[in-house]
Amino acid sequence: MDSSISADSSAAPAPRNDVIVTVAAYRAAIDELIGLARGKLQVFDIDLSPGGWNSATRADNLTAFLRRMPHAHLDLIVHDTRWIEQSCPRLLALLKSHSHKMTVYRTGQQARGAMDPLVIADGRHFLHRFHVDHPRAALAIEQPQEAKSLVARFDEIWATGEPGLGGSVLGL
Repeated sequence: MDSSISADSSAAPAPRNDVIVTVAAYRAAIDELIGLARGKLQVFDIDLSPGGWNSATRADNLTAFLRRMPHAHLDLIVHDTRWIEQSCPRLLALLKSHSHKMTVYRTGQQARGAMDPLVIADGRHFLHRFHVDHPRAALAIEQPQEAKSLVARFDEIWATGEPGLGGSVLGL
C-alpha cells in the first residue's frame, strides 16, 4: 500500500472494495487513502487513538497531502480531543504549522451516539469502520456513488461540531 502513498500520478486507481479485519490493515488503509487524496480528507473518529495517527509515517503522509495541492484540506471531528492533546504531538505540530489547511472539531451532543469511524478522500474513496469496538471495516477505492451516503453522514456529524483544537497557542 505504501506505493500508492508516494505515487503522484493523475491516473485514477482501479475501483475496488476490500474488507478490513485487522487493526494493522485498518491503519494501512488510512495511509492508502491519505496517499490517494488530492484535495479533501474528512475523518470522523471517537478520539483517533486506534488508527496510528501519531506515527512518524502518518505525519509524513499528512504533510505530503497538505502540500500536494494548494487547496488541500483535512477536516477531523472526534468525540473527545484529550487523546490528541495528550498523545499526538506530531498531529498537534502539523495542526500548528498547517492550521489554514486543517480543522479539528469536537462532535456536538446530537452526534455523540455515532460509533462508526470514517475516513473519506475526495468523496471518491473511503474507509468505514462499522463499529469502534471492532477492526472490521469496508475500504472502497474509486467508488464515488458508494461514498455519497458516507459523505452525507460525515456532513451531518460535522454540522453538530464545535471547535476542538486550534493551531494557535495564544493565551488570551
